Amino acid sequence: MRVDFYQLGRDPAEAVLPLIARNTLKAGERLLVVSANAEQLDLASRELWSRIAGSFLAHGFSGGEHDARQPILLSAAMQPANGARFVAIVDGVWRDGDPAFARTFYIFGDETLQAARDCWRMLGQREGVERRFWKQQGGRWVEGP
Repeated sequence: MRVDFYQLGRDPAEAVLPLIARNTLKAGERLLVVSANAEQLDLASRELWSRIAGSFLAHGFSGGEHDARQPILLSAAMQPANGARFVAIVDGVWRDGDPAFARTFYIFGDETLQAARDCWRMLGQREGVERRFWKQQGGRWVEGP
């Protein structure tokens, strides 16, 4: 399992999500987007429609009759009803998936920084977990130690 930690700087998680989603789809994968905050999921939905010019990132909210067909599914739970092997946690609150995801994008800001640090240490003690850290600096993402 690979976990990419994304520390926000300039942009909110909802603005970063479309780039991750686009790259996930290009890789031939499906994505589950998780947040306990319904308003954040609504914002994420709007950004998936409009953030990237000329890009159509089809998605839906979990609980619908077509969940299994959605390439990107927005949900409050870590349940990939769309068969996603990739998950983006956009509210900064770590959750383990069952089953485990092949790749997790853990997006956090200043308000969840300590929880992200604790999560980094916890995952470092698990077998088979590859961790990477990215920090937003200006308009770019820089990989950290």
